[in-house]
Amino acid sequence: MTVTTTTQPAGRVGTPSLHPSHRMLALIALAMGGFGIGTTEFVAMGLLPEIAAGLSVTEPVAGHTISAYALGVVVGAPLIAVLGARLPRKPLLLGMVAVFVLGNAASVIAPTYETLIAARFLAGFPHGAYFGLAALAAAHIAEPGKRAKSVALVMMGLSVANVIGVPVAAWLGQHFGWRAAFALVAIIGLVTMAAIWRWVPALRGMTLTRPRTELGALRRPQVLLTLAVGMVGFGGMFAVYTYISTALTDVSGLSASMIPVALMIYGVGMVAGNFAGGALADRALVPGLFVSMGALTCLLVAFVFALGNPVTALLGLFLIGAAGASMVPGLQTRLMDVAADAQSLAASLNHAALNLANAFGAWIGGVVIAAGFGYRAPAAVGAVLAAGGLVVLVVAVLVERRSARVGSIR
Repeated sequence: MTVTTTTQPAGRVGTPSLHPSHRMLALIALAMGGFGIGTTEFVAMGLLPEIAAGLSVTEPVAGHTISAYALGVVVGAPLIAVLGARLPRKPLLLGMVAVFVLGNAASVIAPTYETLIAARFLAGFPHGAYFGLAALAAAHIAEPGKRAKSVALVMMGLSVANVIGVPVAAWLGQHFGWRAAFALVAIIGLVTMAAIWRWVPALRGMTLTRPRTELGALRRPQVLLTLAVGMVGFGGMFAVYTYISTALTDVSGLSASMIPVALMIYGVGMVAGNFAGGALADRALVPGLFVSMGALTCLLVAFVFALGNPVTALLGLFLIGAAGASMVPGLQTRLMDVAADAQSLAASLNHAALNLANAFGAWIGGVVIAAGFGYRAPAAVGAVLAAGGLVVLVVAVLVERRSARVGSIR
């Protein structure tokens, strides 16, 4: 593949000029990593009953495997971003996918609940850093004016995972045991490594930084506030999605055989939302985030009642997936904008924040269920969390405007 370097607008120095077909293949290769990550992250939620039965634990206890994965993301994202600050970008991407493959292979052979917890932690370790670096790589090779759309295409792998990867893996898990689902993910990871090696350019023009520079992101109020938006707001979506299988069977009256279809419907919503979120972020970044967060809050409130009917439950699941996914390109792009020279850590921390939301959402959903409030309750507490994310976004905008006014006076 021929790659040349051309003069680009400010902030895009060294961006490779690729043939459109090569650019698309590179973005698809990066998205394949998201596809594998999304499949392993979300399929565990759809297979909680099978995992619980296979390991002889309760479903809320089996939910700790989801929290372990999320904790791996939270720990791995900053460590890899900081310690890998000076490493060449493409080899770093390949190394992270290799760790992902190892973690999922370990999940397949884990003999006990405790070893599965450790394997899920390892599988989640490269998650945030991979998405952060893949997003930066996508923005690096993007056409001018299409940064958010390129980032959205990489994030699309996560959405498509919920349309194809998660339902297929869930079907495998139901018919051949839950370990088969993780075996499929390990294979997807190997294919991803081959695709990245073949199609992603060397990325030599991407800036290498220093650990101290990357850590500077943590001193930027807008970085921290943007992370908090995702960490709080996304918890609402995960509070519902973690226990969606039992909610749909016990409350909505769906048969267990329909759960893969329901997960697919949720995934289609994520694909639609991801497309819309990318376009909206390129057009109006912050207003688009307000629209997404507001919609998610309202939909989670409505879902408390929609669960009572299988048709409205599936429609609500589609819309929740769309609203949640529409936030991701905007949050990722905003972090790259406000992080200045610490983009790798900031972009990686976005997915760490989202997985903190995953862990907290799964935990609070389990708490209200265990307290006897039933499987509608996670949607109610989820709506509160989404509204909290909206409040944090308001605070972020007010702080930014105040800083701008003070800067203009000086």
